[in-house]
Amino acid sequence: MGVVQEPLISRLEDAGRYKPPEDVIHLDKKKIGNFCNATDQFVVAGSFQRPFERLQFLRTMEQALLDLETEAAGLSDLLEIIHRHYCREIESWSRTPVDAIGLMDDWGTQHGLMVSPELFRKYFKPMYREYVSIAKHYGKYVFMHSDGAIGEIIADLIEIGIDALNAQLFCMDLDELARLFSGKITFWGEIDRQHILPEGSPEEVENAVIRIHRLFYKKGGVIAQCEFGPGAKPENIRKVFETWNEIQSLR
Repeated sequence: MGVVQEPLISRLEDAGRYKPPEDVIHLDKKKIGNFCNATDQFVVAGSFQRPFERLQFLRTMEQALLDLETEAAGLSDLLEIIHRHYCREIESWSRTPVDAIGLMDDWGTQHGLMVSPELFRKYFKPMYREYVSIAKHYGKYVFMHSDGAIGEIIADLIEIGIDALNAQLFCMDLDELARLFSGKITFWGEIDRQHILPEGSPEEVENAVIRIHRLFYKKGGVIAQCEFGPGAKPENIRKVFETWNEIQSLR
């Protein structure tokens, strides 16, 4: 998938000129209310806040990582602009009848974090903590998506109050994740989209779902979900949910 090649903000000292878009703050609350009132389904807000990725969109991925690694002068000012904008956006969504606010930042590579846990905790964990605080003030749940091997920061996400986490569990040690975190946070689905969903047999799909349930279901703790992405076999997606339904019927 594409990444930004030309930065909108080429020099951090010019960050003060950046004006986040106001239209995403001014929601049609009547339309959102009508949608929520017309369904008995759980509704997650229609916008996901993503400060780490927004930094990359504004500076390019390469430069954003360099900015963080060197803790460049002006980085904190730009992050503050991004953060204040997202606080306003979460406040706006939290004033609607949606059930949950969504956060989304891909922190992991295939084998570990893109930045050190220390940099994550210094710059971004306080942002997420404030987003969660705003949402919880209005009685909302907080869902978060983050791809890659992010095991080093899951405890931080639990600490600040993330309710449900959508992560690439199969990039990590499932047994270790269960030992550390089962019963402490809801795992928002995920069946291996890199191998099992595009290449796996029906038996492999079924076994993967059963394993996730066995490891992470503790009177709750798992939301049935998988990503129907490029290359995934439709029959495997169907098998995921057929298996979840079978497990549910046996409870």
